[in-house]
Amino acid sequence: MTLKDGVLDPQGRAIAGALTDLGFEGVEGARQGKVIELELADQALDAAKEQVEAMCKKLLANPVIENYRIEIS
Repeated sequence: MTLKDGVLDPQGRAIAGALTDLGFEGVEGARQGKVIELELADQALDAAKEQVEAMCKKLLANPVIENYRIEIS
């Protein structure tokens, strides 16, 4: 998950500033996010994706300010 464009990201700004301070040139910005890995019981791929989508909407993500992406492997 990452914050949507236009939402202030103080951690991203701190990362960009620290990289510049460490001598890394050309860092114009950074966005910070998080990864949540879930292990689900065996089920059909479509059902798993539907279930995780519901989890994101109800608990895992704040859709007002965050973007999220679901990857199933």
